[in-house]
Amino acid sequence: MNLTDRNWLWLAAACYLTGFALGTVALLQGRRHSRAAMLITLAAGYAFQCFGLYVRGLAVKGCPLGNTFEIFQFTAWSAASLYLVIGPTFRLSLLGYFTAMLSAVLTLVSLAFPAWDQPYKSGVFGGNPWIEFHAAIALFSYGVFALLALTSGMFLLRNYSLKSKRVGGWFSFLPSIRDLDHISVRLLIAGVTLLTAALAVGAVYWLPHPETVNTAKLLTTVSVWLAYTVALALRWRSVLPARRLAWACLGLFAAALLSLAPVNASRNPTPPRAAASTP
Repeated sequence: MNLTDRNWLWLAAACYLTGFALGTVALLQGRRHSRAAMLITLAAGYAFQCFGLYVRGLAVKGCPLGNTFEIFQFTAWSAASLYLVIGPTFRLSLLGYFTAMLSAVLTLVSLAFPAWDQPYKSGVFGGNPWIEFHAAIALFSYGVFALLALTSGMFLLRNYSLKSKRVGGWFSFLPSIRDLDHISVRLLIAGVTLLTAALAVGAVYWLPHPETVNTAKLLTTVSVWLAYTVALALRWRSVLPARRLAWACLGLFAAALLSLAPVNASRNPTPPRAAASTP
């Protein structure tokens, strides 16, 4: 039986949801979830998602970033990619649980709304490798910001547990507040660096061809970059305390997700998409 790209992505969503369910059951029972089981379920979901996006890429003859559905899938894939790299390194037990939750939400929500998977012509980036590379790096930076939002949430939970003197139960599974702050700053640096690189790569094409620039898309992307850059600069100069930075990163990620609407609206989908698949 030949599976379509959406079939593979449904399998990925099921794996992410399984990881989230395993973590939730462990927390309700007051114990630490199995890191091995979480890693296996996330890795399986990541593998299925990789294959689903690969099949989708073959169909659209390029990086699958042409509509809201694909953008949400790519963001979930980016977050899972980063966890599989840094999660085992930093031994952040609950980060795997929150990553599974985030990836499950992004994949399931995008799959649940067929209207998000609007058909579009093949080669939506016009066959230009610079623009395609720019889009891929920019969306990957959103994955970094997604993971940053997770560590920021964990920081706020740890801060609450210390202030309320609730250090037992599942609060005991959280990393130290200092570790979470250090990791969040590193993720913020990585996200800003990637988005800066994305804008620089896009400028290589836009500067010689200013007529191709969509003003709304450019202003939106630059606004997201500027907001995160200002947050990093303020934290670097110790103007923005760690707790306020955590709240800022949560708000900025919500704004970044909302910014995907005008960015995606700058493209004009024209059916049919080559070899489009249906559930």
